[in-house]
Amino acid sequence: MASPLEPYQYTVKRTVSCCGVGLHTGRTVNLTINPAPANTGIQFVRSDLAGRPTIPARVERVVDTTLATTIGDGDNRIATTEHLMAALRAFGIDNALLDIDSHETPIMDGSAGPFIRLLKTAGRQRQSALRKILRIIKPLQFVDGEKSIRIEPFDGFRVTGRIQFDDALISEQRYSVDVTRERFVREIAFARTFGFVEQVEQLWQNGLALGGTLDNVIAIHWNRRSILNEDGLRFDDEFIRHKVLDVIGDMALLGSPVLGHVIADRSGHSLHLGLMRTIIDNPQCWEYVTFESRGGALLRQVVHSAHGTNHRFAPFFAPVGDVLRTPGACPM
Repeated sequence: MASPLEPYQYTVKRTVSCCGVGLHTGRTVNLTINPAPANTGIQFVRSDLAGRPTIPARVERVVDTTLATTIGDGDNRIATTEHLMAALRAFGIDNALLDIDSHETPIMDGSAGPFIRLLKTAGRQRQSALRKILRIIKPLQFVDGEKSIRIEPFDGFRVTGRIQFDDALISEQRYSVDVTRERFVREIAFARTFGFVEQVEQLWQNGLALGGTLDNVIAIHWNRRSILNEDGLRFDDEFIRHKVLDVIGDMALLGSPVLGHVIADRSGHSLHLGLMRTIIDNPQCWEYVTFESRGGALLRQVVHSAHGTNHRFAPFFAPVGDVLRTPGACPM
């Protein structure tokens, strides 16, 4: 997003398509991004199934976080949503219909970069409806053993990540970024997914990662000191940058831009889901911010407090920069 405080919703200006392979099936996947009316959100449309069923890209539709984030409704599923969702959120697209003829998105080069190029071709179209932005007002945390992820109040969207591996190549890496469209494209979008060679071989033996090649995965050598990809790394710290990309893509499943600082320590898709569910379950720790036009002027801070997870609102006005404090404890 150019800024999480852009007041109006956006869709793509024109339809665009791409073709790639699914990471796990290795089968050809066709993806088309279509404009959608305001308040549609992001919805996947299974064009290969009878009746063209849709799946809203929302956290309540997450059905699996093994190796990637999968959303679904019964047997209708879409896997590996995080790279495409990160590109859509960072590019500032609120509403789109995503026609796809497989149960997983194309892996492309293992990053969000190709999707950003596709969205640049599509362009953005401003819509008349105002945006709704989720603002964190009290810290929240989700912990799983030594791994943790938290979100704190912040006037913007910042992601800070840390990873730790027992090898010479990665070791410990940290990265923090204030997520704007420009910084996402420059620093995050082209960071690729990665894996250890023996892990990839084991996935192949189990009928998974059949589309994984050196063209779309950073393969870490058995010696843990180098990679097998001949063109090397795109960034010295590409591994943590990709982890930050995953956080951005998964958090997009909250369905609206977020004002907050996410701090992820050795987290993965299951922890991202845990944090999002913690946010939903604790409405006293967040509020919705939207905009209102009065007398030709745009009021930037019209605040709605969410009471419960069904998004019923009690609207009121707050001055710019003021933070509402709602009674109630948040899990930390």
